[in-house]
Amino acid sequence: MVLAVAVALARGQSAATATAAAASATDAATPTLKVQANEVDLVFTVTDKNGKFITGLNQSSFGLLDNHMPPEAVLHFYQQTNLPLRVGIMLDTSSSIRQRFQFEQESAITFLLQVLHRNDRAFVEGFDVQTDVEQGFSNNIDLLSQGIHRLRPGGGTALYDALYSACKDQMLTLREEGVVRKAIVLVSDGDDDFSHAQEEDAIKECQRAETIVYAISTDVSPSRDKGDKVLHDIAEATGGQAFYPLKSEDVALGFISIEEELRSQYLLEYRPANFKLDGSFRTIYLHANDPRYHVRAHTGYFAPKAAE
Repeated sequence: MVLAVAVALARGQSAATATAAAASATDAATPTLKVQANEVDLVFTVTDKNGKFITGLNQSSFGLLDNHMPPEAVLHFYQQTNLPLRVGIMLDTSSSIRQRFQFEQESAITFLLQVLHRNDRAFVEGFDVQTDVEQGFSNNIDLLSQGIHRLRPGGGTALYDALYSACKDQMLTLREEGVVRKAIVLVSDGDDDFSHAQEEDAIKECQRAETIVYAISTDVSPSRDKGDKVLHDIAEATGGQAFYPLKSEDVALGFISIEEELRSQYLLEYRPANFKLDGSFRTIYLHANDPRYHVRAHTGYFAPKAAE
């Protein structure tokens, strides 16, 4: 049973206590979801029914199943508030968002000004029928802002292709001294009329790249449509969240919520049971024992292959 996992979590209590003093030092080497050999580092968010972030919980507050089984051992558990970030800003530049594009640009720049710390880096990408990386990974706000301002709307939408390539070419190719946490902020109406890739392909590539996707919808109509569901499904599968502003000016509120979440998360490091280096997809089910709380985390990950 899932609740039995609390017993396993409790076993890691002393280890977490022993490492509490070193937690701040290890923050700089903590990923969103790291899978190496037979250990998994899982970063997750806890909210109440009103969406307020819940902090101060301990290991016994949660139950976990990895590939339908409790973990073999829990190694560490602590709250993370200042992890190094690698963030991708992806702005839909198709013709359908032309009238709202300036709000998106300014909101994205404000977000970067607020969220990027000394050890963080971001890249800027626009997409319509093609993908346009205007600024590669940088900590320089001026360069990132200039990249955002160079984007121009026009054309159809190849959202799935753009997200797939962002994870494959930007996130998967990162080579760092330490391990980092990766997130993409996707601003789009969710409609795709030009991709070769399918929605499932884009989601799987995000999972391979261990990247959370936060989506901000540019569809400000009072009713939800197919594109809104696409954004929801992508965000949910990667451990992120979708936001639906009621008017263009509220796009900034989505960025503010993402900023707050990125600094209000937990880390659970564990050793999965019956783990195999076979490249297979392993599901994750993490829940809070208190029914008042909701946990948002990756729905799964790809195990490494033995040859990698």
